[in-house]
Amino acid sequence: MAPIGGLIKTLLILGPIFASATPGAAPQPAAPEQAPPANGLSDIDILQFALTAEHLESAFYAQGFAKFPAAQFKAAGLTDGDVQALQSIGQSESTHVSTLLSAIASSGAEPVQPCTYQFNFTDPKAMISTARTLEAVGLSAYLGAAPLIQSRDVLSAATTIATIEARHQTLVRVASGAVPVPASFDTPLGPRAVFSLASSFIQACPQGSNLNIAPFPAIQFAAPAPGGAAAAQQGNFVKAGDTLSLAAGMPNGGQFCAFSSSGGNQFSTLANGNCQVPQNLVGEVFVLVTNQQSVTDGAVIAGPSVLQAS
Repeated sequence: MAPIGGLIKTLLILGPIFASATPGAAPQPAAPEQAPPANGLSDIDILQFALTAEHLESAFYAQGFAKFPAAQFKAAGLTDGDVQALQSIGQSESTHVSTLLSAIASSGAEPVQPCTYQFNFTDPKAMISTARTLEAVGLSAYLGAAPLIQSRDVLSAATTIATIEARHQTLVRVASGAVPVPASFDTPLGPRAVFSLASSFIQACPQGSNLNIAPFPAIQFAAPAPGGAAAAQQGNFVKAGDTLSLAAGMPNGGQFCAFSSSGGNQFSTLANGNCQVPQNLVGEVFVLVTNQQSVTDGAVIAGPSVLQAS
């Protein structure tokens, strides 16, 4: 949710159950059915995870627009329409928060509370760059969590949010000057990988609002070196054939760099702390260090880190 991350938008799940809404009325959230946990996570766990991500995203836009007036966005090259559209994303995120709060509370559970965040954006362009990453992570979070949802009502509602998240991502890409739709497919990420990205923005959470999810160790890249290491370190662009160099002291056991992008996963052998960026990567790319050619939780040693494929 670097960011944008995100934040994760872990926009993962939930929302109003539109089938019961009357025309012109506010959608009413429905309590999720209690079901056996999937992959160790119940529907309530997933909703709490989604709320954690939504809190983060809502805070991101609220803090950004409080810090930078519209005139600064326009000075950075955005139109009035661009600024209004970005502000509408923040409003959507706030609505997602209130909907999730109601749905979780109606189930009898105590919703997680907002945390204290640190986004480190220094100007409107940096904010938009982070938003681009966060929105990509949020959509990937939904795709990864959807198969774990047991309740058909919750899954149905999740799809109504996923389509909005995709629109958010496209809008932010346009505002950042990127191709609106870079690929034919989006990339799913599991809850632990998403939380690992989101946790980099979280400074502290109220007691009782810490998710029962442990983030993976972060990937640390070496100092600028030939190839893509410098770009990776700065969260910028990499291209096929670049070399990524990991910093000394990274967790032991890594044998591959996994590159998750549109259409699937690719693996590059990790030797002496170096691995090569493969062909055919597009848009946001999630890089992980793994001990086998798999991106399941049991195979991940560190990551993910978000890179932009050029």
